[in-house]
Amino acid sequence: MLLKCQPSNPEKKDPEFDALRDDLEKFGQKDPGLITTRGLLVNGNTRCAALRELGEKYIRVGVLPDDASWDDINTVELALQLRKEHKRDYSYINRLLAIDEQIKQNRRPDDIAREFRIKTPTLEQDRWIYTVIREAIGRSSTSPEGPSLRWVDFEDHQEKLRELHRAYVKVAATDKNAAEALKESRLAMIVLGYAKTDVRLAQADFYDKYLAPKLPEPMKPDVKGPSKLKVPGLPGVSVPDAAPTTKITKALTDSLLQAKALAQAGGKAPPATVEKAAAQIKAAKEAFDRALDPAGRDARLLQRKLAAPERLSDACDNIELCIAELAEASAKRALDETAFDDAVIRLRSMLQKLAKQARRTFPEPGDGVAWLLESMKDER
Repeated sequence: MLLKCQPSNPEKKDPEFDALRDDLEKFGQKDPGLITTRGLLVNGNTRCAALRELGEKYIRVGVLPDDASWDDINTVELALQLRKEHKRDYSYINRLLAIDEQIKQNRRPDDIAREFRIKTPTLEQDRWIYTVIREAIGRSSTSPEGPSLRWVDFEDHQEKLRELHRAYVKVAATDKNAAEALKESRLAMIVLGYAKTDVRLAQADFYDKYLAPKLPEPMKPDVKGPSKLKVPGLPGVSVPDAAPTTKITKALTDSLLQAKALAQAGGKAPPATVEKAAAQIKAAKEAFDRALDPAGRDARLLQRKLAAPERLSDACDNIELCIAELAEASAKRALDETAFDDAVIRLRSMLQKLAKQARRTFPEPGDGVAWLLESMKDER
């Protein structure tokens, strides 16, 4: 029974279910479930399953009014599920599906966010992730009757998907095609089961710069198509097609989504097909592993290059705050002049050391470094 299983892996027993069952065995049922007059258990299904496992014949319930509509039932069920009590919380995927149900009922986003106790931007993020997962599931099937990925396959990837959304929005602000390429590369890595620290290495240029040279030739997508696409219903109107890298990356991700669905299809697909899909996933994983090595080295190098400038930028921010606080303290006559003077002496000492290191580092200093060296010349 699914109520007893882990949301992310229905083949395994959920420890939270066992904890709920043990709590019921030790303390009994403290809160009633909720049922309609027609016998539909609206709230308390997991408790019902746990009580059955304990051999109990009955569950205490409250009965909804006979005139309760489906909208009323959905609203009550949602409110009860989101209460923080000794029961299983909504899984991440169930929450995405529940939010979508609320959207389909034409409820205002602000009201939905309030129900789920989240901020409106978080709601928009969850809606974007819902769309990405839904499209990925559709893309994973080669035919209407063929195997496809399931919603539960994305249960454990909440943080990766949220990071993907943040990275996508940031890049899309200046380059939509680059954002799409980034999304496809990261989605492929999520499907392959990479950790969050690896997934974030996939930037917009990941395919061209790191992955393409490592991919076996049979796995490289052969994408051809027009440079412009016609707009349906508008004769003579066309729009630019996606950039080549975006199309290629999307085609690769499609093949991996389909291979993943077939590899875990079990008896729903011929054994030879399942074996071939599993081999494709393995080959892709090996190619991505090799691509991540140089991508990781470049990322670490970039971090080292930016570390010193970012430290100095943070110091400038602190000095800017100090200026405002100094003005306020002066106006209120609440300044410890001795302590401030000591801090300025320490600042001078730090600037002297910075100038000394900058002199060694920059043989041809720019305007900023030249100013620092000139300012500290008499302080040596």
